[in-house]
Amino acid sequence: MGRKILVIEDEADIVTLLKHYFLQEHFEVTTTGNGLEGLSLARTLHPDLIVLDLMLPGLDGLSINRSLKKDPLTAGIPVVILTAKSDETDRIVGLELGADDYIVKPFNPKELLARIKAILRRTEQEPAQRPERFSAAGVVMDIARHEARAGDTLLDLTAKEFSLLLALVKNSGRVLDRQMLLDLVWGADYEGTDRTVDVHIRRLRKKLGAYQDRVQTVKQIGYKFMDREDF
Repeated sequence: MGRKILVIEDEADIVTLLKHYFLQEHFEVTTTGNGLEGLSLARTLHPDLIVLDLMLPGLDGLSINRSLKKDPLTAGIPVVILTAKSDETDRIVGLELGADDYIVKPFNPKELLARIKAILRRTEQEPAQRPERFSAAGVVMDIARHEARAGDTLLDLTAKEFSLLLALVKNSGRVLDRQMLLDLVWGADYEGTDRTVDVHIRRLRKKLGAYQDRVQTVKQIGYKFMDREDF
């Protein structure tokens, strides 16, 4: 199969039309009409490109795009917004949130396909698109293998703990407030409290063992991961 396309769109006729054109180009196509399911699929499938409607049940397209761009594991996935909302403000907001293109319904499917091919060609030509390893202060995060090591020790982390540690290590030396960590790890649609972050940080520190002091508490703000210059 070819490149993977995720279509998050709730209009059945449009989904059928897009699948027809994408399959002709030998793309592998996955579709959903629900925003929450679409966000989950983006995180698990890691497609080469996402076609995203704005008006969706479950979770709107702008919130989906915001969550994807805040997550280090999905931030590099190109997003093409496809919507009936032609207001200039919506267009600007979508592009400012990191969308690669914004196409208004009704649209010419051949034009949409041409734009998508151009985006995919550009991403193929970009060097070193997404780092697969991040490290700081003796802790190494291997995204491709979904492994975390503290020194020579392989850490037994849950998916959330892995994502939380990755966010901290990737931003080592920088203070991340609790709301930012909630958005990065649990998504902008999560309705939990700051306490969720504190509980997971406590569990993460225990698993880091001798490296637990790398995760520092910044009072009344959040947390930061020590970088190499701190030693």
